Amino acid sequence: MSDSTHAIRTFRVEVPQVELDELLRRIEATRWPTKELVGDRSQGVQLAALQELARYWSTEYDWRRCEARLNELPQYKTEIDGLDIHFIHVQSPHANALPLVMTHGWPGSVIELLETIGPLTDPTAYGGSADDAFHLVLPSIPGYGFSDEPAELGWGPIRIGRAWDELMHRLGYTRYVAQGGDVGSQVTDAMGRLGLDGLIGIHTNLLTPALGDAEALSETPPTKEEQTALDQLATFHESGTGYFVEQATRPQTIGYAALDSPIALAAWMIDHDTDSYLKIARVFVDGEPSGNLTKEHLVDNITLYWLTGTGASAARSYWEETQENARAVGQPPTSVPIPVGFTTFPGEIWQTPRSWVEKAYPNVVYFNEVTKGGHFAAWEEPDLFSSEIRATFRSLR
Repeated sequence: MSDSTHAIRTFRVEVPQVELDELLRRIEATRWPTKELVGDRSQGVQLAALQELARYWSTEYDWRRCEARLNELPQYKTEIDGLDIHFIHVQSPHANALPLVMTHGWPGSVIELLETIGPLTDPTAYGGSADDAFHLVLPSIPGYGFSDEPAELGWGPIRIGRAWDELMHRLGYTRYVAQGGDVGSQVTDAMGRLGLDGLIGIHTNLLTPALGDAEALSETPPTKEEQTALDQLATFHESGTGYFVEQATRPQTIGYAALDSPIALAAWMIDHDTDSYLKIARVFVDGEPSGNLTKEHLVDNITLYWLTGTGASAARSYWEETQENARAVGQPPTSVPIPVGFTTFPGEIWQTPRSWVEKAYPNVVYFNEVTKGGHFAAWEEPDLFSSEIRATFRSLR
């Protein structure tokens, strides 16, 4: 390309051994608190779960396996809006595959999406049809993983969404779809509202508009399904938003612990929604993985945050999103005219009813409630998740 700033460069992960040695030293030097005084997770991450995670991390875990796995994939970097953006780009072997950009969340990374690559790009190898194939683009959000950390304010979901659109066009994709959960759902929702030339449909598995005003999405009085969702959201706001509030208001504060202590980082990352935390705790305490949420894959993700030093910069993405929402107060939300698909997973923070999705988006082309999976749906149940993505976008090909 004539403009060197638009160049797409290949990328490999190569962590110096001294950094892995230092990680091990810090894990072994951890100062542990006493055991929690309750029999559940109501005081936070339980000592037994975190000590077993630390034991596994320091005695059995091998980062080099994850590194090799990433390096087997086509990884790239390209500068967009002043930042080097890392992304995985896997092209399908099938003709007429539909380009798809998929955005991870917090405390996730591209690690949480790796198991979907095969089913989405080569569905015939997983019992699907070649007609459902995707060319897959998995970018790392600025401040996460191997993407640059923003050095200025303003990198909220809207700016990230515009960067993703630039990335897709730079890759030669003039007609594409987008998907996201957690923070990725905010980016994907923003993309749907931006009127991007080439974006023809979106799918999410977390209803971003419900985080703003769920009652406005409900009937008066609420239906049974809506009331259940409202009650679940109320429980989340009462006892489950500690990480959310801290990162949305004081991300720098938690950043000191996340950058200085790998165990503090791990504790902060696994103390998410109740369903996910309990599944993660069972993995380490009872040796019972939930789908693809295995010890190795969970520690792959935590180690990625540690080695890239992104505990603080990733937390700031919540602050940026909050600031973006504050700027929009009093303004009517821009509509999402393009087709929208949504999947409700049973372990999600709340069970989104179809009525909420249809109130939030005027053009719902797909809605489904599945029987397994939670907040990290793509990570936990990649085959089921992939089938939902295929079903959503089938009518748009």
